[in-house]
Amino acid sequence: MSEEKNFGHLGQTFQLSLLKTIIEDKKFATTIVDVLDPKYFDGPYFRYLMQNIKELHTRYNHVPDYVTLQHKIMVENSSTDTLYSMHMETLENIMNHNVPDPGYIKDISLNFCRQQVLKKAIKDVEDIMNQGKFEQYHEVEEIIRVALQVGVSTDNVIDVTYNVREALENDDRVPFPLGIAGLDSLLKGGLARGELGVILAPLGVGKTTMVTKIANSAFNTGANVLQIFFEDNLKSIRKKHYTIWTGYSPDELKDHIDELEEIVREKDNQKNGLKLLKLPSYGTTITDIKTQIRKLKSEGFNVDLLLIDYVDCITSEKNISGGDEWKGEAAIMRQLESMTSEFDMAIWVATQGDRSSISSELVNSDQMGGSIKKAQIGHVIISIGKTLEQKEHKLATMALLKSRIGDDGIVFQNCGFNNEYLDINTETQSTLLGHEEDKEKRKQERIQEVYRKRLEDDEIRKNNKIKDKNEKI
Repeated sequence: MSEEKNFGHLGQTFQLSLLKTIIEDKKFATTIVDVLDPKYFDGPYFRYLMQNIKELHTRYNHVPDYVTLQHKIMVENSSTDTLYSMHMETLENIMNHNVPDPGYIKDISLNFCRQQVLKKAIKDVEDIMNQGKFEQYHEVEEIIRVALQVGVSTDNVIDVTYNVREALENDDRVPFPLGIAGLDSLLKGGLARGELGVILAPLGVGKTTMVTKIANSAFNTGANVLQIFFEDNLKSIRKKHYTIWTGYSPDELKDHIDELEEIVREKDNQKNGLKLLKLPSYGTTITDIKTQIRKLKSEGFNVDLLLIDYVDCITSEKNISGGDEWKGEAAIMRQLESMTSEFDMAIWVATQGDRSSISSELVNSDQMGGSIKKAQIGHVIISIGKTLEQKEHKLATMALLKSRIGDDGIVFQNCGFNNEYLDINTETQSTLLGHEEDKEKRKQERIQEVYRKRLEDDEIRKNNKIKDKNEKI
């Protein structure tokens, strides 16, 4: 594969987008302008503009606007009509250009510049090492350190004593509700942008029910929602949403088609949307998911809430060619956490419990399958557990195991959890300590019940013997 030395292989649209982003996004410009060589652009007119941006930035310590660039073009090219016209036309094209995905433009361009700087640093280090200058180790270390600092900004560093009143002002946190009253209350309305939530449950307990319930609730309150799944089929997930809206089970929907269509028409008139996306259960990476989100964004659909059912189906880029699976899981969670800021969204992911969680009444974070780092990275962790008895009675034990938002360690015992109707009801609540006490109490009650039943059986057998004896007489 040939080495790419400029942005030419990315096309003219990319270069127009990058120049527009540099001129209009001053914060981004300051992180890249010093290391962005004009020769990275393809063509003399792009290079000329970038060279002028760098010169003006160096001279005045700020990125020039369109008026300043127009003035400089006029001064330098007034005697040459052709060059003047071409440079002004290029600048006008940049002004009128629509950047489809600023985040993508920033990521690719900054990474390219970082690689170029690191490549030069590695060459300088190789020269020192080849000359056998071992006493210059600290110089080598400094060269690499400086190269790795490219694009790092201290704009987000703030003194703790700065503007106390501002720190105490109400924040602009806008949560997306789960539609489950008890949990929404504890999470101060739900999960908000920049936050990553984890739903932990063993096989067959209700991860998809929970994810679909949350997706539906957020959509109903005006959010743009993307629900990604791997193992269910598209029709099944659609029916689950229809069940929530109508109150009819998936099997009953056909008998109420007219009513359903009326509800769907009303939902279709909402300004926001609920998108469903099925992806392959093996080989799908975070990059693939980002690509899908960027494509939706380019079509005018900005995702507010992303739900993934479930995260164990995502493959780490490193593990495609082999690697430590548990490290890969941690990397995936870190990437998802980063995505909450990159795309300004909230993310819920479901994950499998291990074998010990199957039929457990209370599922704890140490029963999470795979890497424990999945629990460490999540802002919120909700677990769902069901014994066989609870399954039979459509009940579950839900626990808020971790929350950076408010209180945690809260258990909702024997709450309604109907997978068929996607109805989740958290009416009863106890602490973990209360759960253990209740568990011991129920154990004693079961023992007493067994003992009482045994006495009754003994009494029945005794009476039957007496009856048989009397009949024989």
